[in-house]
Amino acid sequence: MDQLDHASVVHCANCGTVMEGEFCHHCGQSVHSVLKPVHHMLEDGLDMFLHVDGRILHTLPPLVTRPGFLTLEYFAGRRQRYVAPFRLMFVLCLLSFFAFHLVADRLLDHAGNPAVAGKRGHQDTPNPFAADATAADVRRHLDRELASLHTAQASTGGIPGVDQGLEVAERRLRGSADKRLVELKGGSAAGAASSSSTGTTPVPNRSQSSADPDEAEWDRVEPVHIAWLPEFANARLTEFTRHLKLNLKTAFHSRDASERQEARERMVAGFFSVLPQSMLVMIPLFALLLKVFYLFRRRLYMEHVIVALHSHAFLFVALLLVLMVGMLSTWLHPVAPWMAYPLGVVRFALIVWMFAYLLVMQKRIYRQGWGMTLVKYWFVGWCYFWLLSTVLGVALVLGAGH
Repeated sequence: MDQLDHASVVHCANCGTVMEGEFCHHCGQSVHSVLKPVHHMLEDGLDMFLHVDGRILHTLPPLVTRPGFLTLEYFAGRRQRYVAPFRLMFVLCLLSFFAFHLVADRLLDHAGNPAVAGKRGHQDTPNPFAADATAADVRRHLDRELASLHTAQASTGGIPGVDQGLEVAERRLRGSADKRLVELKGGSAAGAASSSSTGTTPVPNRSQSSADPDEAEWDRVEPVHIAWLPEFANARLTEFTRHLKLNLKTAFHSRDASERQEARERMVAGFFSVLPQSMLVMIPLFALLLKVFYLFRRRLYMEHVIVALHSHAFLFVALLLVLMVGMLSTWLHPVAPWMAYPLGVVRFALIVWMFAYLLVMQKRIYRQGWGMTLVKYWFVGWCYFWLLSTVLGVALVLGAGH
């Protein structure tokens, strides 16, 4: 006898309602269980935070090649197949700033260690005192290094093997200092170097280690006191001012190359750490700018926000492509120097396309004549330039006080 197999009815595990799809229409709980293999959890995590799924394939090509298309699709209600504007802008912002941070770190490494970069692959260890220009610089540098070693020796508490290693490091430091002093002053400086590194010099403390007469002035910071701010805010501003002055002093006035390099890296890292927040400030400001210039177009402020999000998302993609082309040109230069010209043309075309894209996008979305569009495009760009310069200047100051 033939039997009919009826499809089983699925009930919501939370409220017991009969399910009619992947989500309960009564309480909203998903029919899918959270108890999954690890690779499924990773896929869901990427989809939740980055939306890295099939929608990215429908989003990136028109974002780069079709000005205004995604914005008009969003206004028309066709949004499901594309990545959400804010998520798209934020992810591309993080990726581009991450890439620029890597390039900035590489440039700092080359700028701060030219001798090491020029002797890459050389078997000799570079002299840590090679950047010191005078005998006084060498002695101050040596005193700082010895103070660090003595502090480490005191904190280890006589662990077997550690004291011997620290003694070996101290002898190497003294030998390197002697060698640098001989290079600076000739053979007559050997005795002075020995006298400065005999071990009889007391370990300098923080207030005695520097002979710079201006250091006390740099370290002195007047407490910030703004009457309408709470006490903790004034204390934070005072601490920020102190960090800012010390970082600037170390980065541009220190005679120790390693200290200058470390301070500059710290400032660059602080700058890039506040850049994403700075872009979050630029989005509503740019939308407000569009609202002012297109006040009589009767568009909601949120529509201008969507335009601003898609515009910045495109800019981040374009800047990332320009950076990648530049890195490719640098990488290919030793083996294929002839590629520099075509890659330069590609990079120039990308930069031109950035300006043309924004103009065409503005024309298609707001639907005004070319004359009025060009005038507003110029004024919007001019105002945006000064807004961006101000925001980046504030980010630079905040990063310098990191």
